[in-house]
Amino acid sequence: MAPTQNQDPSTPRIPLLVIGGPTACGKTEAALRVAEALEGEIVSADSMQIYRSMDIGTAKPTPEERARAPIHLIDFVDPRDGYTVADFQRDARAAICGIHSRGRLPILCGGTGLYLRAVLGHLAFPPDPSQLEGIRRSLSREAERLGQAEMYRRLVEIDPDAAGRIEPNDTRRVLRALEVIEMTGRPFSAQQQIDATPGVDYNSACFVLTRPRERLYEGIERRVDDMLEAGWRQEVEALARLGCTRVSQAMQAIGYRHLMAHLAGETAYPETVRLIKRDTRRFAKRQLTWLRAERWGLPPGSGAPNSALWLEWSTTREFDEAVAAISQAAATWMSGRPH
Repeated sequence: MAPTQNQDPSTPRIPLLVIGGPTACGKTEAALRVAEALEGEIVSADSMQIYRSMDIGTAKPTPEERARAPIHLIDFVDPRDGYTVADFQRDARAAICGIHSRGRLPILCGGTGLYLRAVLGHLAFPPDPSQLEGIRRSLSREAERLGQAEMYRRLVEIDPDAAGRIEPNDTRRVLRALEVIEMTGRPFSAQQQIDATPGVDYNSACFVLTRPRERLYEGIERRVDDMLEAGWRQEVEALARLGCTRVSQAMQAIGYRHLMAHLAGETAYPETVRLIKRDTRRFAKRQLTWLRAERWGLPPGSGAPNSALWLEWSTTREFDEAVAAISQAAATWMSGRPH
């Protein structure tokens, strides 16, 4: 089995192994095993594991897991602060270059579609981060004063196409769209454009790990129960004491926003749990839709350039076989590259 790859033998590029997939599909464990087998280091592409003090609800790798292989871009942003896709693109590129300079294999692993795209493709971002920060603070204050419903109504009026792709209660994405519109004077729906060419810095071998939908949803519900049992609600209470509010970017994560609403007395606990499970299932479905739509994320056998190899597993044995397939294919790919 050979990994699909974006490789131009005439141009030396950094090798990059990519493992994507929906939430609760075993990406982290797969990446750790491959890193152990191939002397790799992991660059996380998860937009919520970046935050400190958000360990349980983000399924952040444990200290024991992090001892198995270095994992970059987790647990380094204050949850009261913002962090953009442009920030991630800069930090991920620096991490990948650093790993390569140490003679080790960079492994990009995660399910945040824009993060994966920011590394593998060419996303355009507003040119002045300092100006964007001022706009972000102003809009956050408005959201605190007027409420999320009013901010979403504003987005519907000025960019209905973008609003149609964002859930009304997803304050983080609503504010992000309004930020870019105010910054550029153009609709947000016209901003997220990707160059048709692949990422120029990498020869990437891409894999998508997934599960049959019924098994995936069972795993999601079981993991939510485990997280709540482990103290997820108490984690959110601590974040609120730290100064995180319901419009903080970090608190827009699934589960965190639901538990903040519960702590505010808006939803009973059983209903909160039901909504977390429902919205996590919906999120996984959106992730799969995104991955299938990517140029690198086409199903196997498509023959398209820069497509990804999809590996589906149901049992522990099938998971082991999928990870072994990734490791073997990546080792073969690496051994065939010029040094």
